[in-house]
Amino acid sequence: MQNSEIKILLVDDEPDIIEFIQYNLLKEGYAVYTANDGLEAIDIAIKVKPHLILLDIMMPGLDGVETCHRLRTMKDFKHTLIAFLTARHEEYSQIAGLEAGADDYIQKPIRPRLLITRIKALLRRHQEIVTEEVNKEIRIGMLKIDKDRYELYNEDVKLNLAKKEFDILWLLASKPGKVFSREEIYRSVWGTEVIVGNRTIDVHISKLREKVGQEYIKTIKGIGYKLKS
Repeated sequence: MQNSEIKILLVDDEPDIIEFIQYNLLKEGYAVYTANDGLEAIDIAIKVKPHLILLDIMMPGLDGVETCHRLRTMKDFKHTLIAFLTARHEEYSQIAGLEAGADDYIQKPIRPRLLITRIKALLRRHQEIVTEEVNKEIRIGMLKIDKDRYELYNEDVKLNLAKKEFDILWLLASKPGKVFSREEIYRSVWGTEVIVGNRTIDVHISKLREKVGQEYIKTIKGIGYKLKS
């Protein structure tokens, strides 16, 4: 896909930041749409169906985390790429954003070259996931994992997973019994150019265990995780 075909929705309540980022994205040939708050972002997203949403966390009214959460509840945006823009450094804000379904987290002040690199990495990884030829359904015990529909069933009861939770589960289920190191999980789920902290994967694994059952995912101390075979 050419850059000119890629639609990016930029959401921030600061006009100077909008103008600065928009200028750099347009220079790369992306089609850019802008919004100043969460509600406007949702309206525009419904109309234009962007490939990527760059979303500020700290906005009046509907903040970025809630905006992301609402988008992820809509069928059309379950797998749309979403990256947060924020000046906040607190770990809890990163965890909240990732739990809401974000794919990446970019700190302000924005450095244009780094921003473009991260965007290209996100788009490239997303395309690899979309185009890879793999088995689309896996059954482990009472679990049925449907990759085509991004759906998980336990004894025919549908369970709701966030995008990254599903991606981690699919990776572990692709080779039951194999121990996946943290580095393998990072590389496969987030890509090589996206940096996430150790706490991030712990949160996702914890959430997965709450939903699928403690017995399925095993921790191999000092190495990583595996799904029971």
